Formats: sequence, structure tokens, C-alpha cells
Amino acid sequence: MTERYFVQSLERGLAVIRAFDAQHRELTLSEVARFSDLTRAAARRFLLTLADLGYVRTDGRLFSLTPRVLELGYAYLSGMALPEVVQPHLESLAADIHESSSVSVLDGDDIVYVARVPTRRIMTVAINVGTRFPAYVTSMGRVLLAALDDEQVATFLARVPLTALTDRTITTPGALRAELGRVRAQGWAVVDQELEQGLRSLAAPVHDRTGTVVAAVNISVHASRTSVADMRGTLLPRLLATTAAIDADLRAVTSP
Repeated sequence: MTERYFVQSLERGLAVIRAFDAQHRELTLSEVARFSDLTRAAARRFLLTLADLGYVRTDGRLFSLTPRVLELGYAYLSGMALPEVVQPHLESLAADIHESSSVSVLDGDDIVYVARVPTRRIMTVAINVGTRFPAYVTSMGRVLLAALDDEQVATFLARVPLTALTDRTITTPGALRAELGRVRAQGWAVVDQELEQGLRSLAAPVHDRTGTVVAAVNISVHASRTSVADMRGTLLPRLLATTAAIDADLRAVTSP
């Protein structure tokens, strides 16, 4: 039952904004309506309002977001110590291993990138701060999901469809639950070509001063260059050293 204070028009306006992503940078009115589960008339009103406010542009047929939408997340990002703390550590890690490294946080059922140091393009989709991916199919997502309690994991598995993105993707709740248990026990995650063919990633958690997992750091490599064994033997110690250093810095900057 919806709470009395719930503002449905705000929910719908945010759904229109979320209809756009890296794969759908430009959308027609009909597509926005379909992706946001609105009527064409309602979608049109929200789009025109967002256009008047400067968050959306249109050429009369296609709609797209403007850079002004970044303001919606800037207050959150600017208030976090996390991006500022992790950036030099990511830069040092990437320079050491000559591979891309990123930090993300859990937002609903997705991970959201809050910091990144790329060294080469290894995905078909460009990744920037603010990029989102389904949590279940990424190494950082699995680290963050593994930090949830059993009830939260069960709720997630009941809610989220585990769609196969490659022929390697884990698509059954039982298998994913078991994998999250392994990640929780060992303290890191490897995802081998489940998000995109040819992409392997390794992730470990970042903790705040209370020991709570607040983010994850990953290393991304191309499968043709680096084996899973090499990731575990060579890259994992560097990753864990980096997350330990970040943890120490976060304890210092967030101490009361």
C-alpha cells in the first residue's frame, strides 16, 4: 500500500529520467513512455517539463538528457569523502598494473560508478562516473551484495530477474546465492565474462570506520591477456593492498 505522503508525480518524473542510459541516449516519445511505463500523454508532459527546466533537449522527434542532470547527483557525490579518498589510490593501482580500476556503490539493484581510472577501452560500452550495471552480474556488485544479510539477499533474489548477458552468466537464484556465499567467505569476487564476452573483473570491498562495506574496488582485464589464475595470483594481492589503504584513509577522514 502506498504511503499517504508518496508523491507519484515525482516517481514518474524520475522514471522518465531513468529511461535514458548508455544504450539509449536518444529516445522517441513512445520509447520513453514504454520504458517508464507511462502513457504517451503523461510522458510528453514530463519530458516537456524537464526540457523547460533544462534537463532534457529535443529536436522535435528525439529526446536526450542534457549535462544538467549531473546536478542531481552532484550534491551526493560532492558530500562523499569516498571519491576524493579513492582517486589517488586508483591512479596508483592502475599505473602499477596497467589495467583499468574503478570504485562503485550499490544503488538499488545496480552498481553506480563513483570513481574510475581507465587505461584502455575493453568494453563495448564506455564507462564513466555515473555508469550503472546490474549488480548481480558484476564483480563489484557481488562484493556489495555479499555484504548484505541473508534476508536482504533473499529479497534481492526474489525481485531481480537474472538475465543471461553472455553464455557464462549465472542465471539461477541458487547458484548466485552460493556464489555470494563464496565471495563473503573469501572477501573478494571474480567475474569471468558474465557481463560481456572477453571481459574479466576482480573486486574487493571498501569499509568505513565501523567496518561496514560501503563500496567496492575492481580491476578489469581482457580475457585474451589475463587468465583467472593470473588475476588471483598477481592482481589480487595488489587489489587487496589498495582496499586496505583506502579503508585506512576512510577511517581517518570519517573519524568523529
